Amino acid sequence: MKVDLYSYQVDAIKKMHNGSILCGGVGTGKSRTSIAYALIKELSTSARTERIYTDSTGLEHQVIQLGKPCHPKDIYIITTAKKRDTGDWEKEFRVFGCSLYPDLRMKPMRKINCYVDSWNNIGKYIHVKGAMFIFDEQRISGSGKWVKHFWKIAKYNNWILLSATPGDTWFDYFPVFKANGFYETKTEFESMHVIFKPYRDYKEVDYYINQDILYEFLDHILVVMVSPFQILRKHIPIITNYDREKYNKTMKYRWNPYDDCPIENIGKLCYILRRICFEDASRMMKLRGLLHTMNKVIIFYNYTPELIILRRICTEEGFAIGEWNGEKHTEIPHADKWVYLCQYNSASEGWNCIETNNIIFYSLSYSYKMTEQARGRIDRLNTPFNQLNYFYLMSKAPIDMAIKRALDEKRNFNEKKFIGG
Repeated sequence: MKVDLYSYQVDAIKKMHNGSILCGGVGTGKSRTSIAYALIKELSTSARTERIYTDSTGLEHQVIQLGKPCHPKDIYIITTAKKRDTGDWEKEFRVFGCSLYPDLRMKPMRKINCYVDSWNNIGKYIHVKGAMFIFDEQRISGSGKWVKHFWKIAKYNNWILLSATPGDTWFDYFPVFKANGFYETKTEFESMHVIFKPYRDYKEVDYYINQDILYEFLDHILVVMVSPFQILRKHIPIITNYDREKYNKTMKYRWNPYDDCPIENIGKLCYILRRICFEDASRMMKLRGLLHTMNKVIIFYNYTPELIILRRICTEEGFAIGEWNGEKHTEIPHADKWVYLCQYNSASEGWNCIETNNIIFYSLSYSYKMTEQARGRIDRLNTPFNQLNYFYLMSKAPIDMAIKRALDEKRNFNEKKFIGG
């Protein structure tokens, strides 16, 4: 069984071990690398490099000959529901002669049972022992139900984590530190490393101490995989106007100008403020101007009123339209001139496109991770483009600027903090 891997993926496999985090940007091939690691290091599959070559982009490849696993064990993938349902992992398994379906497995890998499920079902696997787990798009932070299930699984199985966006604080890494046996309890971690702000009714971190120990642990478990393929990524803000009078009146009186009624909560207020911004005629005009410069483009949006606007404008500009949202999931149109309208929550992960190098963000997402995943839909290793263009439509309204500031700082936008401020 021959497998073609990039040399930087092979280098990452050499550094990986049980309990490590494989950190790589969207499109670097974490899924394929993790399966190769599981087979070679965890299942003791014989592997030898048959040849090394360089492709047309200048990236070095290694063709590896895989033999029969000496210690076959089941492989479990815990991922997002979307990636489970789209069959991405099954495609990666097939590269190695493995499959979720016994009839499709090739001879050397027939004894390896493969399973793929979502994080919502992680509790189904807490009694599994002696298997290999790959936790994809790691969701283990805090101390909730998923984290407790993760600890139970990690105790009796070998495992690794995959992540495109590593933790921002030391508390984000605590579940992994505990699973690796560095700490017994959260109390032990806090007593060794956390100074909380005094005179608070709740725990709020002031600063961390003994960070040299934490960095040593992090260096032990974190394997960063960076593609040497150089692509120019241009992030282009497009500033639009907004109705200042309506915005300020809504903010001051908490009155819904669309339904002519009071605004009942913070979430609704932020939505109304954003709607005032994205329905401005200048934003629609700027969008038309961008569409005149391209034939194939992906557009991300948040809300249904935006979708109505986008459908109308794209139809008037002569584009074939495909959609991925909570109600529709059509394919990218087979046309010379198309636009793919994607709602963040539905379409920010689990698919990719190398037919275009343009993404327009008609409005910004509250989530940094979701934004990063959305960018990755065109940021793939096999893209034929040397430059990727990301256009961000936004106004100078306080809410748009606050969201942009949060994303620039690689954090999520907080509605309560914004309104409170």
